[in-house]
Amino acid sequence: MMMNLFSSFDPSSNMGLSLNWMSTLIGMLLIPPMFWIIPSRFNYMWMFLINILHKEFKILLGNHKSQGSTLIFISIFSIILFNNFIGLFPYIFTSTSHMTMTLSLALPLWLSFMIFGWFNNTTHMLAHLVPQGTPAVLMPFMVCIETISNMIRPGTLAIRLSANMIAGHLLMTLLGNTGPTMSMLMLNFLIITQILLLTLETAVSMIQSYVFAILSTLYSSEVN
Repeated sequence: MMMNLFSSFDPSSNMGLSLNWMSTLIGMLLIPPMFWIIPSRFNYMWMFLINILHKEFKILLGNHKSQGSTLIFISIFSIILFNNFIGLFPYIFTSTSHMTMTLSLALPLWLSFMIFGWFNNTTHMLAHLVPQGTPAVLMPFMVCIETISNMIRPGTLAIRLSANMIAGHLLMTLLGNTGPTMSMLMLNFLIITQILLLTLETAVSMIQSYVFAILSTLYSSEVN
C-alpha cells in the first residue's frame, strides 16, 4: 500500500493521541540547563547570533526602545528556528508545517499591535491608511487596499512559514519514495541530491524563522 505523502504531517500517533506536538518543547525537555551556562562553541555562536539580531531589531524598532522590546522577537525567532531545524530529522514531527502553530504565533502578535496602535496612536494609524502623495480621487480605494493588506498580514505570515516547510518535506519524501525502484548508479545520484536538498532545507529553516521575526518587528514599528 502506497504511503500518503501528507502522512508525515499528521500530528496523530498510532494510539490516536496528539503527542507529536510535544516535539515543540523537546529542546527544553532534553537539553539540560547547564548546557546553556557552561561556555562552549555553541554557546558563543548562539550569543553572537542573538546580539546581531538584537542590534538589527533595535534599529527597526527605534533606538529609544529598551532591550526588552527585542526579547519577544528574538524568542519567536528561536522557537521557529528550533522547530524548523528539528523537523528535518527522521521521525520527528514538524509543528511549524501546521497552521495551528504558525497562526497561533502570528495572530496574537498582529492583534496586540493593532489594539495598541488604534488605542494609543489613532491619528497615526488613520494616516497610515493613505500613503503620502496619494491623489484625492484614489484615496477611498487606497483606504480599502491598505485595510485589506493590513488584515491579511497574520495569514500571510502563517501561510508563508507553513508552505515553505511543507514544500521542502514533500520534495524530500517524493525523492525518497523513488529510491527502491532505481538502479545502483541512480541511487548514488539520488543520495547526493538528497544531501544537497537537506542542506537547502536547513538554509530555508533559518531564513524563514528570520523572515517571520523581521516582519513581526516591522509590523510592530509601524504602530509607534
